Amino acid sequence: MQRRKLEELSLMDDFLFNAMLTHPETGEKFTNKILKLLFNREFKNLRVSAQKVYAGMNTDLRGARLDVCIEGDCVSIEGDEIPSVYDVEPDQNNKAKDIAAFPRRSRFYHAIIDSRSLKSGEDFGRLKQVYVIFICNYDPFGYDRVKYTIRNMCVEEPEMLYDDGAQTTVLYTKGTKGDDISEELRQFLSYMENTTQTNAVNDTLKDIQKMVDIVKQDGEVSLSYMKGFERDTIMYEKGQAAERKNTEKER
Repeated sequence: MQRRKLEELSLMDDFLFNAMLTHPETGEKFTNKILKLLFNREFKNLRVSAQKVYAGMNTDLRGARLDVCIEGDCVSIEGDEIPSVYDVEPDQNNKAKDIAAFPRRSRFYHAIIDSRSLKSGEDFGRLKQVYVIFICNYDPFGYDRVKYTIRNMCVEEPEMLYDDGAQTTVLYTKGTKGDDISEELRQFLSYMENTTQTNAVNDTLKDIQKMVDIVKQDGEVSLSYMKGFERDTIMYEKGQAAERKNTEKER
């Protein structure tokens, strides 16, 4: 495996993105800037869980690892204050079979979060608002849109309000279509792929670049990255050895 230096990582890399959101000096500020760029409003009382792993209900069922799960910012529904969950997923996996399964992957993430959102006996009206947000360097749908907003609806009455509290947002870093997309969001998506001082072209991105520099220069972050790479290398080598062993058996 070829190892990239920590300084070479962009915000599309899971490690750096998670390190930014959980770092004690940058986490809260970075989280708020990300959500403000995505939703064009201020957020308060946010709680961040990076790379949260949800196991399957038993050993035969698949679990999931959510990259960044952000909880907080209650909305009022019929007098009740319902918290929201924002799952942010930088995604560089552009294999054809994975693109074809993209809608089902999103459905699975929503199901995993929903299954942990209600306590036993709690009313369904307390189910959290869930926003699954993918930031992709490929176009999973092929319409060249910067932003795809996906909600459930009634086929027979498409204008009928059907708010089940679930929304998937897909942001394509190279997309060109979308008249309602702010220039600041377009610049942010480009910066996600190319996280450098040169591409920090507005005040928000300059602030984020300062945070990136803090995280990349942190010794503990660097050590964690090295350990993670060593762990991944061991797993890769074990996989290669198992593959060679299977190949030899087939001969």
